[in-house]
Amino acid sequence: MNRLTSFLFISFLLNQVCCALDTMSSTQNLKDGDTIVSSGGIFELGFFKPGESKNRYLGIWYKTVSVQTVVWVANREVGVNDTTSVLKLTSSGTLNLYNNTNGVIIWSSDSKRLGVNPVLQLFDNGNLVVMEKNDNDPDHYLWQSFDYPTDTHLPGMKLGMDLRTGFERFLSSWKSNDDPAPGVYNYHLDPAGYPHLVLRNDKAEIYQTGPWNGARFIGRPKISNNGIYNHSLVYTKEEVYYTFELLNSSVFSRFVLSQNGEGQRWTWVDHNQRWDLFLKLPTDNCDTFRRCGAYGICNIDSGPICGCLDKFEPNYGDDWAKADWSGGCVRKKSLNCKKGDGFKKYSGVKVPDTDSSFLNDSMNLLECETVCLKNCTCMAYTILDIAGNGKGCLQWYGGLIDIRELSGGGQDLYVRVAFTDSDESKGKQGSKLLIIIAVSVGSVLVFLILAFCLWKKRKNTLLTRPEGILESNSIKEFNSESHKEDLDLPFFRLSTLAEATNHFAISNKLGQGGFGPVFKGVLQDGQEIAVKCLSETSKQGINEFMNEVICIAKLQHRNLVRLLGYCVQGEEKMLIYEYMPNKSLDWHIFDEKQSMLLDWPQRFHIIDGIARGLLYLHQDSRLRIIHRDLKAGNILLDKDMNPKISDFGLARSFIENENEANTNRVVGTYGYMSPEYAVDGLFSVKSDVFSFGVLVLEIVSGRRNRGFIHRDHRHNLLGHAWRLHQEGRSIELIEGEIIQDSCYIQEVLRLIHIALLCVQQSPDDRPNMSSVVLMLGSEGELPMPTQPGFFTERYIVESEYFSSTRPNYSAEATTSTLLEGR
Repeated sequence: MNRLTSFLFISFLLNQVCCALDTMSSTQNLKDGDTIVSSGGIFELGFFKPGESKNRYLGIWYKTVSVQTVVWVANREVGVNDTTSVLKLTSSGTLNLYNNTNGVIIWSSDSKRLGVNPVLQLFDNGNLVVMEKNDNDPDHYLWQSFDYPTDTHLPGMKLGMDLRTGFERFLSSWKSNDDPAPGVYNYHLDPAGYPHLVLRNDKAEIYQTGPWNGARFIGRPKISNNGIYNHSLVYTKEEVYYTFELLNSSVFSRFVLSQNGEGQRWTWVDHNQRWDLFLKLPTDNCDTFRRCGAYGICNIDSGPICGCLDKFEPNYGDDWAKADWSGGCVRKKSLNCKKGDGFKKYSGVKVPDTDSSFLNDSMNLLECETVCLKNCTCMAYTILDIAGNGKGCLQWYGGLIDIRELSGGGQDLYVRVAFTDSDESKGKQGSKLLIIIAVSVGSVLVFLILAFCLWKKRKNTLLTRPEGILESNSIKEFNSESHKEDLDLPFFRLSTLAEATNHFAISNKLGQGGFGPVFKGVLQDGQEIAVKCLSETSKQGINEFMNEVICIAKLQHRNLVRLLGYCVQGEEKMLIYEYMPNKSLDWHIFDEKQSMLLDWPQRFHIIDGIARGLLYLHQDSRLRIIHRDLKAGNILLDKDMNPKISDFGLARSFIENENEANTNRVVGTYGYMSPEYAVDGLFSVKSDVFSFGVLVLEIVSGRRNRGFIHRDHRHNLLGHAWRLHQEGRSIELIEGEIIQDSCYIQEVLRLIHIALLCVQQSPDDRPNMSSVVLMLGSEGELPMPTQPGFFTERYIVESEYFSSTRPNYSAEATTSTLLEGR
C-alpha cells in the first residue's frame, strides 16, 4: 500500500495528469477523461460529446447542474473522433490542443503576450484564464476564454469592442445540438452611432435592442422586480461593452444564442432540476428589424401591426394595403427648414435604430431641441439617459426606422414635422394669429427677396470661393434633391459650411489632394469637420465624387474614415468628413523626426487596423468594395492614432459572386499598384492585398517603395525585401528607431514575411484579407512566399535616390486627399 501511495504521489509531482484541480501548470497535461474543476465546484473543464455527435470537444460546463450545460467550446470547428486528445500549456503561456493519434494541433489559444511562469486556472464564474503564477490582475492575463465566447453570455463576461485595437467579443450560435461550430446567427454590440445590441442572420440584421437609456436597452423587455441580475453598458474612449452581474451568487443565469436565432435567458430552478426560460429575443413580430419601414410604427396589439406615425402617411398606399410595409411612411406636410419646422412628441416608444445618430451627454432636453432645430438634417431627438431628472441628448439624421409602441417602459421621441403639425403650434389659433402670421410671412418674403438679390450681387465676396472650386457646367446634370433619398446621408447647406470654415479661409486650409482643397471647419455644435471641395482642376471628376459618396455612405467601420455628409449646391460639390487631427500615415513614417516618435507597438496597431478595415471592405460590408488606391497618404490617424482608410473616389463595388473586373482606365498610385492592374487593367480584392503588402514594408522600413533604389542593386523596396528574406537578413530592412525592445524583433520579422506573401507576383498566390488578419493575430507557421511583383532591376538616377538616407516628406502628385490637422 505504501508503494502504491508513493507511486501516486510521485506521479502527481511529475504532473502528467491533473484531475479535479482548478489549475494546471506548463508541466501538466489534461487528457480526455480528466477534468479541471473551479475552486467552488461550479464549473468544469474537460472533453465532452455533444448530442448524437461522434466527435469530442474540449469545453466548459456547469459542474453542479444535473443537465449537462456547455457554456464554452475551444475546438468548436474541429472535432476529434477518438479519446486521444490532450491539452498542454506551453512555457510561454499558449494553450495547445493535440490529437495524439497524429500529433496535430487542432486548436491553439491566441495569447496577448508571452509568459514566464504561466498557469491555467478555471474560475467560479466560468472564465478559463492563462496568467502568470500569483498574478490575479485581469489586466495582466495572458489569455482568457471570456475574450472568445461561443454561444453563451455568462455573468461578468463582456460583449463589445476594444476601441483601441478593434478586438470584438460577440456570440455565435451552434450549428446544431450535435455540432458546436459557429452557425449563421451572431449577437453583437454595435458601436455605430450609439451602442446597441444587434442580432444578425449571417450579415442580415434581424433584430436590434434600441439604444441604452441609462437603465436598459430600450427595446428589450422591461422586467419588474428583477431580483436575479443587473446589467450595464460601459462606453469610454478605450472600450464599449455590455455585461451583467448576478444579484445572488447561488442563482445560475445565462444568456444563450440558440441555433434558431433566438436570444434566450435561462435560469436554473434547483427544486425542479431544470432550466426555466426567463425571456427571449425577439419577443414578437414587432421586433423584426425594419418591419414597418421609415417613419412607420409597430403595435403588436393592433391589426395590422404596422401604422404610420401621427402626421405621416404610407409612402406606397397600394403596397401598404397588401401588408407590404417596407416602403415606410412620409410626412403629410413637407418640411420647410428656412421658415421653421417643429417637433411632435411620441410617447412610450422604442426609439429608432441609432446607426445614423449623434450624442452629447452634457446637453439638457431644451438644448438638444435647439441644436436639432438649427440643423435641417436632424430628424428627431430624445433624452440620452432617463435616470433621475434625465440628461444628455441623442439626435437622429436620416430616416427613422424600427420604431414600435411599448406597453411599458417606452421613451419620449420628438420627431421633426412641419410647424403647423408640431406641438408648438397647438393652441395658436384665431384671426389675430392669422393676421400676425400673414404679416410676418409677407415681411419675411420681402426681406428674403431683397436679401436674395443682394446675395446674388455680392456672392463672390460674401462666400470667398476656395481657389479653383468647380465652376464647370458639366456637373449641372447632377440633381442633388433627386439623390438625397438614395444616399441616405445628411445634406449640408453651403452657407453652413461657409460659416464653419470662416468662408473657406486660407488659414483653415489643411491640404490639397487630387480631389481639390481640404478645409478644417467647426460646426455650431462644436464638432470639428474636414471639408473636401471638388476643384476645377481636380484629377477626379463628378463620377469619382459620386462614387465616393455612394460607396462610403454605406460603410461603417472603426478603421474607415467616417463621411458625415455632403453638399451639392449650385456648382459646388463637397464632402464632409470627420476631422483627423494626426494627419496621414505618410507624414509619420516618411518624415525623419516624426518617424522617431512612432514605435513598433503603434506601427503594429496601425497595420492591424488597416487589415481589419480592408477585411470589412472585402468581406463584411454591405457592398463588396475594392479600394484601388490604398497607400500611406490615404491612411488617416485619429487623436488616438487609430488608422482610418480614406479616399474612396476610385473604389469599385462588386456583386456577391463577382471576383475580378477589367478597366480601360488604370487609376491609382504607382508603387502601390499590383502587376496585373498596372499592366493589364485587371483588379480584384487581391489588388488591395498587394497594396497592403507594400504598405506594411513601408511602415517597417520607413522608406517609400516608389523611387527606392539600393546602392548594391537596382531593385525597388519589394525586391530589396525579397533579397534580404532569401538571405536570412530581413532584420536589415527594419528601421532602427522603431525597435525599442528586442522582444518585438520576431514579430516584426513575421510582419515582413506576411507582407512578402501579399506582394507575390500571382494574385492566386496572395492570401485574402481574412487570412492576413488571422496571420497577424496568431503565431502559426507561415507558407513560404514566392517572388514579388515587379522584381526587375531598373535604372533610376542615383543622385536623386539613396537607400542610406530617408526620403524627405513631400506631397506626391497622387489621388490622395488629406483630412488632417495642421
